[in-house]
Amino acid sequence: MHADRHSMQVWAGRTDPEPDSPRWHQRIQPLSAESQPGVALIGFASDEGVRRNHGRVGAVSGPEAIRKALANLAWHRSGPAFDAGDVVCADADLDAAQARLGANVALLLEAGHLPIVLGGGHEVAFGSWQGIAQHMADQASPRIGIINFDAHFDLRDPSFVHSSGTPFAQIAEQCAARNWPFKYACLGVSRASNTRALYQRAEALNVMVREDREFRADSIGQIAADVQSFIDDCDVIYLTIDIDVLPACEAPGVSAPAPRGVPLALLEPLLELIRDSGKLRLADLAELNPNHDIDTRTARVAARLIHLLSLTG
Repeated sequence: MHADRHSMQVWAGRTDPEPDSPRWHQRIQPLSAESQPGVALIGFASDEGVRRNHGRVGAVSGPEAIRKALANLAWHRSGPAFDAGDVVCADADLDAAQARLGANVALLLEAGHLPIVLGGGHEVAFGSWQGIAQHMADQASPRIGIINFDAHFDLRDPSFVHSSGTPFAQIAEQCAARNWPFKYACLGVSRASNTRALYQRAEALNVMVREDREFRADSIGQIAADVQSFIDDCDVIYLTIDIDVLPACEAPGVSAPAPRGVPLALLEPLLELIRDSGKLRLADLAELNPNHDIDTRTARVAARLIHLLSLTG
């Protein structure tokens, strides 16, 4: 691994005297070449893309905040979990940082791990995708399904500037250049936060769209069936979660808080479906901004999502 920064000091918390009461900080291990396949966390400390997209900066501190919140959660895995360090965008060279993240993700996939990338702004997605694309480059026209829970399409035109608003347009361009299918589902979209041009681009790219207002207790079964159909038509799944898909009351610490959003209670069943599909190869979380969090509420939600996704072994 070639991460820019390594530290295990953040992994600290309560130790219970009862037997069989471990927490994450007692089980997480630093990644090594000898590590058996497991969940591998890697941070992407960047909010350069958010700055370029005129958002509230602060997501650069997201990886550390997520680790601190995860450290004290109860451990329910049987398989191992590893910390692979951080890729840092410290010089405003976003393209280079994304390429380094991609190289690290590809190495983790080659070693048999399930990488979970801790953002960082949603520019993390282009780096994450580069990793799984490298991993699958030997296959002819791989069907890499991207499932993005997000209030925003992030399909802005990348010919102006690469930012947190352009990653999926960049991925679409890469897929076209490689003659690969672009398979993208964006779930939780806010119509008020996306222009007509973005809706038109999503339609032109045949994006599966479900708006935030469609998520209700009586409709979640149909949405789950639609997600399952999307998964069935893909070889592997890359899951990306922009935490601003959640309502501002559940996730205040983000670049763009959602006035409505999709509640965690409706999100979790879909994440469990994706986790248990047998096709999930990569996941990331984006846009946690500790500068604007309240009582570490958003960091705790992010940690819970990682806890849920990791319950596979």
